[in-house]
Amino acid sequence: MNQRRFSLFFSVLLVAGAAHASSERDGLRALRIDAADAPAIDGVLDEGAWQRAPLYDDFHKHQPRDGQPAAGGLRTSVQLVVDDGALVFGIRAWDPAPERRRGLLARRDKVAMEQDFIGIWIDPAGHGRSAQFVRINTLGVVSDGIHRADDDTSDLGPDFPVETAVKILPDGYSMEVRWPLSNLRFPYADGRNWRVMVERSVPHADGALLVTAPFRIDALSHLSFLQEIAGMDATVETVRDRRFVELRPELTVRGARATSPGQRLRGSQAELGLEINARPRADWVFNATINPDFSQVEIDEPLSQGASNVALSLPEKRGFFLESADVLGLPLPAFYSRTINDPEYGLRATWRGAHIDATAMSLRDEPSGLVLRGRPYETLEYAQTRRTVASMARARWHQEGLLLGAFASQRDYHRFGTNDVLGVDAQWRGATDGGVQHQLSGVAMASRTTAGFAEDGVPARVGGESGGYLWGKYLHKSARWWHEAEVEAIAPGFVNDNGFVPQAGIARLTGSMNRILGPQALGSLELYEFETYLIVHEMRTLADSANRQRGGETVERKLRPGVWMAAPLQTGVWVELGFDRQRAGPGGRLHDTRVVNFGVETTPAPWISKIAFEAALGRQLDVDADRVGPGGNVILDLGLRFPLGSPYTRGWSLELDHHVNRAWVQGTLGQPAFSDTAWRWLAMLHFSSRDSLRLLAQNTWAARRDDGVTQLEAWNDRQIHRSLLYRYQWRVGRTVSFGVVDDKLPLADERSRSLTFKLQWEV
Repeated sequence: MNQRRFSLFFSVLLVAGAAHASSERDGLRALRIDAADAPAIDGVLDEGAWQRAPLYDDFHKHQPRDGQPAAGGLRTSVQLVVDDGALVFGIRAWDPAPERRRGLLARRDKVAMEQDFIGIWIDPAGHGRSAQFVRINTLGVVSDGIHRADDDTSDLGPDFPVETAVKILPDGYSMEVRWPLSNLRFPYADGRNWRVMVERSVPHADGALLVTAPFRIDALSHLSFLQEIAGMDATVETVRDRRFVELRPELTVRGARATSPGQRLRGSQAELGLEINARPRADWVFNATINPDFSQVEIDEPLSQGASNVALSLPEKRGFFLESADVLGLPLPAFYSRTINDPEYGLRATWRGAHIDATAMSLRDEPSGLVLRGRPYETLEYAQTRRTVASMARARWHQEGLLLGAFASQRDYHRFGTNDVLGVDAQWRGATDGGVQHQLSGVAMASRTTAGFAEDGVPARVGGESGGYLWGKYLHKSARWWHEAEVEAIAPGFVNDNGFVPQAGIARLTGSMNRILGPQALGSLELYEFETYLIVHEMRTLADSANRQRGGETVERKLRPGVWMAAPLQTGVWVELGFDRQRAGPGGRLHDTRVVNFGVETTPAPWISKIAFEAALGRQLDVDADRVGPGGNVILDLGLRFPLGSPYTRGWSLELDHHVNRAWVQGTLGQPAFSDTAWRWLAMLHFSSRDSLRLLAQNTWAARRDDGVTQLEAWNDRQIHRSLLYRYQWRVGRTVSFGVVDDKLPLADERSRSLTFKLQWEV
């Protein structure tokens, strides 16, 4: 399946839409307290505020087997107190088998369903378009982010300054979570009541997920059905005029050494950066960034000196871009923050009203990134050798079930020209009396570009070139059916250098029909969910006289029937047959590339966080050779977690993640004509929830050999990466890191090594 489709459906099972509770009980009610009465965040619910706060314990079982009764003894209660500075949640979780609790130290944003955790979802605007969420496991490790209803996806980039504490008890645990009001975004006036959902994961109870509202798997998104928080009116009026200012300076010091045949280079640099976040009142937020460090040492992808041109492939962690992700809310081709590689400085303003919101930004980007220009059969890459200015403005209006938006984007290459884009977008949602859900989304963009590149890749001003982009998607969901239809057309002259458009000059149509059969029995194996589906996909070229590309040529065609099922041990399995056809280049042959795709993801033991295997085996297209041969693509991910319990390592834990990927196309001489292999081994020794030592090893090999047919020139490439990083975090925004990186290209006899020290502080 596409792994994307499997992940999307599984996320729908986890958080897909809520129905109103049949019970007439009130939802969660907040108790207003004075700051002097605020409870200490120690995980113990013994203060007077907790004795007075209303208690809510109406939890429902959502996963697995949605709507079935939860295992006995898993009572969960939640209370909420609020002062002028923060929301404070108190949670009590009972467990009849506390010795089976799963919770180990892990990286931030790695709290998943294989762990015991409490999740809190807050929609302070109350309009159901987005929510901020945190998940805290029983050792205080946090995952957090923003969930957008428009595309029903979660972004784990944002890190919220929540303060948490957990107390392990003989019959379960208790937890306190303090969420500062300065970090919640809501309109100044005429806003709806704040809404909330609390969830609890209990892996040993057959992977149970308990939530404060009964969910349905057929709803488009759960956010508009979160329950209102009573008792918040006075707090909102009190804090909406309060000013908040945050200063986040950072110091990065690097020393680097590089060697290559006949050359040795050595250098060092110290850089000071600053982020400023100001909220003069509830509906306005202003952000500024000055010289932010690209390296983002907290992420797992290997980065080394000079590696900034791979920014397009990295998850976004720079706070400047994450602040207003809920307002931006655009499909990927419209704006993609990673196209801004190394900003020297940037300014941004965001305004949120009850029904209208907007954001605008402008940044100066330093050289050394990549500029991508799409073609039907390839993506051209050019080095960004000059400073550019990236600017973007976005506004949207939304009512119940309807959203209308507009945006403007520009990439200014100064004397080498500009890339200008204007666009509009819309989304409509509705439901029939029978509960059938409908969603219709669309985007239209037009571009004009005078910034181009000469044949040698040097920036050059060109005559104005124009192009258009159209995208539409229809989604239909009911209790037993889930259908999608998506159409996209990208004109040959369309360019969006602030977005992500890997192809242009193409039109594609994709559709899927899905039959949700619910729980089934496969012999003695009980399946919690079972689904059959059919995916169809067609991509064709659009005529382009400038590049001598004729229109109507099939680039790719897919017909894929398949099945997906969920089973015990948090297991998901899918199998599909791919009756595919692909073309390697203009005028080439449309090859038969039939494959079998299958995959499995499971958590069979407490010390295994994930086993995920995915494979595509069959006829593979060798694009450079324009031929098909037997081959495949295999991916294996294995995550392990171990507590370390010796007298010297009490409370420590070891986290191991392994990744292996191999793709190949067999030749006619008994060996692969092309192969690409990569493995990554990540080991993290966690001393506490605040500090850890990370070792990352990654090797990649790619090679072309004589295939016995085309006699293409043979080549071989190998890269080796090793890095060691120590990181200590006092709190969100206050960290110190020290890292060592060693990169090698052994076949070219090139090597680079660097030392990095980084200090981040929040005032």
